[in-house]
Amino acid sequence: MSNATPSSPSSVVSRRALIVIDVQNEYVSGNLPIEYPPLDVSLQNIGRAIDAAHAAGVPVIVVQHVAPAGAPIFAPGTDGVALHPVVAERPYAHLIVKAQASAFAATDLAAWLDARGIDTLAVVGYMTHNCNAATVLHAAHAGLGVEYLADATGALPYENEAGAASAEEIHRAYTVVFQSNFAAVMSTDAWIAGLGGAAMPARDSVAASNRRARARRAQAA
Repeated sequence: MSNATPSSPSSVVSRRALIVIDVQNEYVSGNLPIEYPPLDVSLQNIGRAIDAAHAAGVPVIVVQHVAPAGAPIFAPGTDGVALHPVVAERPYAHLIVKAQASAFAATDLAAWLDARGIDTLAVVGYMTHNCNAATVLHAAHAGLGVEYLADATGALPYENEAGAASAEEIHRAYTVVFQSNFAAVMSTDAWIAGLGGAAMPARDSVAASNRRARARRAQAA
């Protein structure tokens, strides 16, 4: 049974959509457990963001990643590919099933947003450094405003020939880069307050972000 529901028109906030990326069991009880921010924190905030979006008339888009049959992760028919209950048990306006990192790649997302006059995309879900990053960059390059709810997203650690990084290091580095040019990075609390009329946090700039970093380094010297 589909949880898809009609999205409500009208009001300024209806030009914003919340996209919930790949909140699937693979990241919770499967082969890719999210580590930072703590999973219980991000899942709770994802649920809060969805509920707040519905209350404000903001349409919710759910994205589900499906890999080819036999893949070690997100394989069709496995428990890992299923949407986690925090998403599956809540209504949404549109479901996108994707096979690539970006939610825009080979899907109808751009057309769906354009048909509804949506110009701002708020992002929650997993992973910060993979599908979220690809979607954030794709949206920014398409001219959309992007809001990134840092405590409603998450990362996991990597180690390969290029080196190693913890989940916290990856998440922090990516969110700092997002804020410098591609998205306004904020907490779930700040986003919900913005839906209620408070000022939404704004993204920064490459020049200002670098200037602050150099100034901090100079002060520490």
